[in-house]
Amino acid sequence: MLKIYGVYKSRATRILWLMEELGAPFELVPVIQAYKLKDPMAADARLNTRSPEFLAVNPMGSIPTIEDDGLVLNESLAQTIHVAKTIGGPIAPKDAAEDALTLQWSLFAATSIETEALKISMANVSGKLSTPEGQAEAAEVAKMLARPLGVLEKHFTQHDYAVGGRFTVADINLAEVVRYAQTYQPLFDAHPKTAEWLARVQGRPGFKAMWEKRLAEAE
Repeated sequence: MLKIYGVYKSRATRILWLMEELGAPFELVPVIQAYKLKDPMAADARLNTRSPEFLAVNPMGSIPTIEDDGLVLNESLAQTIHVAKTIGGPIAPKDAAEDALTLQWSLFAATSIETEALKISMANVSGKLSTPEGQAEAAEVAKMLARPLGVLEKHFTQHDYAVGGRFTVADINLAEVVRYAQTYQPLFDAHPKTAEWLARVQGRPGFKAMWEKRLAEAE
């Protein structure tokens, strides 16, 4: 059985959303981020990203990590693609061309969107986004995201989904990165087709089930 190390309030949402879509069994090993603990190295500390037993699995100390029949993967976007292809079905790439496009969209999200989008997410979590200063900073970040989201806007003007005209793992990988910027509405007002696509994929029962568990998860 697939083993997932992590918690819902982390990048593990990517693989956990996928597992909801697939309806496949898995074992979740709760590993919390070390920065959330007062003393992550205390003898009674929860299993966390600095715990020696977790570092033996993933020396980078990042979550999520998965173990699948002896294979250990530490990068979340690679995890979802691997599991989708292993289990198969319409959520997986159907041929080499779709496989390449899935990789392209996933890497595009990671290299062209995630760094700037995370700035908006962090400002929202800290409460700064609700201040005039935070809004001004988000507006500057939005300028940096205008080009990659323009690419998405052009694509989703012509297509309902990222690859193959259907919902696939490519949509999960892409949406889970774009989501970081979702709290800055002007960015999505300027890219309405991208906003429609994001609402479409987040409206799926699989995403809703994952998100409900994330919201219910204790810190």
